[in-house]
Amino acid sequence: MDIRFVQRGCEIDDRLRDYMEKKISKLEKFFRRIMNCQIVVTHHKGSFNVETTANANGVILRAEEDALEPRKAFDQSLKNLERRIKKYNSYLKDRAQLGAGEEFTFSVDEAEDSNAPAIDKVKKIEVHPMEAAEAVMQMELVGHEFFVFQNAASGEINVVYKRGENSYGLIEPVR
Repeated sequence: MDIRFVQRGCEIDDRLRDYMEKKISKLEKFFRRIMNCQIVVTHHKGSFNVETTANANGVILRAEEDALEPRKAFDQSLKNLERRIKKYNSYLKDRAQLGAGEEFTFSVDEAEDSNAPAIDKVKKIEVHPMEAAEAVMQMELVGHEFFVFQNAASGEINVVYKRGENSYGLIEPVR
């Protein structure tokens, strides 16, 4: 597994880096398909934020935590990531994993109106055919509020989004 470190506003000493590498490599006992991990350590206003992202054969799993010490933030983040991996593993046991999808690019043309909000980030995502329930699971695994996917039944691009504590919505295009 390839492990990449990103440091923002702080330096990670070799002892802490070795500790993080040793702990993150143990994730493979939960899920063997993890290809690479990224650990982002940010120091801001006396607090450390650690974001841990794992790419498990196209499935992105992410956890983020804040603490006064980087080691404690990392441990909490890793615990959350382990929980998400276990949740995804149980989901895969209940259902056969679907095949790869097509690449989908989400972008917005520049607005002619100067008062329009500026787009400061464009993200390209790979869209996989799946059912809405699987899309909700993927959304929960990355910790986002919405998720774009290709509906396996209709072939259309759909969006699932979080509405409340245990409530979700589905956006389907109308033709």
